[in-house]
Amino acid sequence: MAAMTLVTRLVADWPADGVAVVGSSLGGFYATWLAERPAHRGWRVGVLNPAVDPARDLARHIGTLTAWHDPTLQFDFTAEHVAELAALTPPARLTNPARYYALIAKGDELLDWREMLARYAGCDGEVLEGSDHGLTDFE
Repeated sequence: MAAMTLVTRLVADWPADGVAVVGSSLGGFYATWLAERPAHRGWRVGVLNPAVDPARDLARHIGTLTAWHDPTLQFDFTAEHVAELAALTPPARLTNPARYYALIAKGDELLDWREMLARYAGCDGEVLEGSDHGLTDFE
């Protein structure tokens, strides 16, 4: 929660319109949360294979984890982190789906593309046949 409190402070003076935020995976969840806050509902949002329910999806990973980019770095992921994610869950319906662009890969091996499509229903975007969570074959 401290990180999102910091983000909220950092963008507090940003204009209500003319801003765009982009996030991939958990970053898409955070971008959605931020853009759904009343002060930011004029922002445009781009999400790439966005996490829809990270509290549910990450609850099974509680414990000591290794950073994906450096296996020598370890950190503790706790039930408190899961509770913080649950507290950040955006509203069930986006306030204005027209503000969003969602790029969703059916081949995402980590997240269910159908949940993403349902969450971002009515948004502009593209559903890719195949691909993967990292969109490694996107051109």
